Amino acid sequence: MKMIKTSLPEGSVLFKEEKLFDYTDSFKGELNTKRNISTEEMGRAFFSSTPQWGKKMFVFRNSIVKMFGLKTGTGSSKPLSPDDFKLEVGDQIGIFQIFDKTDREIIIGENDKHLDFRVSIFYDNIQHGTENSFLTISTTVKYHNRMGMLYFIPVRPFHQLIVPVMLKKMIKKLEGR
Repeated sequence: MKMIKTSLPEGSVLFKEEKLFDYTDSFKGELNTKRNISTEEMGRAFFSSTPQWGKKMFVFRNSIVKMFGLKTGTGSSKPLSPDDFKLEVGDQIGIFQIFDKTDREIIIGENDKHLDFRVSIFYDNIQHGTENSFLTISTTVKYHNRMGMLYFIPVRPFHQLIVPVMLKKMIKKLEGR
């Protein structure tokens, strides 16, 4: 199963604002299933697909950024069970706030003093005559200041490593493997 770098899906809520972002990336993978995937299933798969090394990197990140007064997401939400994944707009899950939700997409992210970021989890089951559907994770970043640009320099390579790994794990979960 190969994850490919792609462009922001045209059907994404974020697509019409693409020119406003300082950074955008998207990774897409094919889902070998004919069933419809709900946004709650996508959210459950996303929040349970972080690899152990990614969790350790996030703990390290939090220990550094709290010295600069940036948001860490710790203590801001209770642990969620699978039954709690309603993913309603305004809900907070760790560092992620739910900003938007359609029948095919969830937009999560955070606004902070140095930058704002959004992550789109987009399910595309309309692929011009193909049997399969696709799942795309897109990330957008808008810098507020120099600190935002400097912050993202070391984050970017790890971000580009972790997203395809998470996407692959999500697809396996959504396919029932």
